[in-house]
Amino acid sequence: MPKKVLGVLVSGRGSNLQAIFDAISAGRLKAKIGVVISDNPQALALKRIEGFNIPTAVIEKKAYASKLQFEQAIVKELNLHHVDLVVLAGFMRILSPFVIQQFPGRIMNIHPSLLPSFPGLNPQQQALQHGVKVTGCTVHLVDEGTDSGPIILQEAVPVLDDDTPETLAGRILHVEHILYPRAVGLFCDDRITVEGRRVKIREAAEGGKL
Repeated sequence: MPKKVLGVLVSGRGSNLQAIFDAISAGRLKAKIGVVISDNPQALALKRIEGFNIPTAVIEKKAYASKLQFEQAIVKELNLHHVDLVVLAGFMRILSPFVIQQFPGRIMNIHPSLLPSFPGLNPQQQALQHGVKVTGCTVHLVDEGTDSGPIILQEAVPVLDDDTPETLAGRILHVEHILYPRAVGLFCDDRITVEGRRVKIREAAEGGKL
């Protein structure tokens, strides 16, 4: 089976991009990064993959007259590289229905909370303000809502009494780096089926594990 091609959208440090790249390099993830697209030319994510012969593109919003034209440029670049799955890895813009309709069921995101709790911005701060004892991270397919798409995988992270948003975010991020490549791998192995809001995961062949 040919490897699925990933199109990774980034804006910042790119630690989840690094986790996915490392999983591919180690043979844990059967995929190929077809292109990395950033809306920020200074993104550390771009530097992480220098020298690895991975195509990159910088597409800045300010270079376009409208959000639609900006997103059309992104879609054009993704299609140029025949992307099977769009992976949002710290991409700091909300995609419009236009993009989502181009890749239905083929855009994946990770969010640092146990959705549907604490969607949107500052979920770690939201968790602390609500006084929850457990939060975590969620990998989900992207729909036209905010962090509202079908959930693929979740992992819990305890909230400690002395946590700050920063310390909690750091512990969640460590779990993200494990969970995100695993979820991408499920897609690449054709093990995901979506039924309404539920994602069902087919067992791995030959007794394999997630």
